[in-house]
Amino acid sequence: MRHDTCGSASAQQTGESRLCPLQAALATRPDVENYDDFCRVALSLFRFIGAAYATGASDCWEAAYRFADEAPGIADSPLLVARAAALVRILRSGRPCELCFMPPSCKRLSKDEAELMRLLAVARRNQPGELESIVCQFVGSGNGDAATRAVNALALC
Repeated sequence: MRHDTCGSASAQQTGESRLCPLQAALATRPDVENYDDFCRVALSLFRFIGAAYATGASDCWEAAYRFADEAPGIADSPLLVARAAALVRILRSGRPCELCFMPPSCKRLSKDEAELMRLLAVARRNQPGELESIVCQFVGSGNGDAATRAVNALALC
């Protein structure tokens, strides 16, 4: 039996269509297109802000503000950027490791980005008890209240 580079049996020999483990993992990861316009704007802002923290480049901040200014349906773009930045700042201070952000043009989400989108979706559905529970799982109990307030503020922007 012939094996492919991922160690699984050849689909031609087994008669079934199989993905290697990496392809299977990528196929189940959330995609940007699964979210509404507001969430996609927030995700892009998270990514620009994450890049600003990672690189220290002020161009990333400028890109975040420019992106928010050009996004349709955003009434107060500076406030939106500020609220997204506040949430990222709170999350960065309450976690033992850095948040993982993909590049702004990427269609896939990192695990941290998927959790942020989940937090935002729950906050937008106005489910307070559920939101607090998810926030505590994501950031721990130390910054839970501040993170919950920041997610709610962003969701209502």
